[in-house]
Amino acid sequence: MRITCPLCGERDRREFYYRGAALAAPAEGDSPEVWHAHVHLRDNPAGPVEEWWYHQQGCGSWIRVRRDTASHEMLAAQLATSGEEG
Repeated sequence: MRITCPLCGERDRREFYYRGAALAAPAEGDSPEVWHAHVHLRDNPAGPVEEWWYHQQGCGSWIRVRRDTASHEMLAAQLATSGEEG
């Protein structure tokens, strides 16, 4: 699988650290039930999803990737904005 880093270009996925789905986290004061649902009760769709990847062996940027989980096709990649990174 190849990931296109917006700064470094296309690279092998082994240069990156996979953080997981790019989901908004519950607020700090939310109930344990809300946190449980966020951590443990997620959908596992076959198709396009948003994910966090960290270019660990490259520029050190957090990247928000849109990837098709059925085909592993990379649909889009953009740098994370300040405060957004995984």
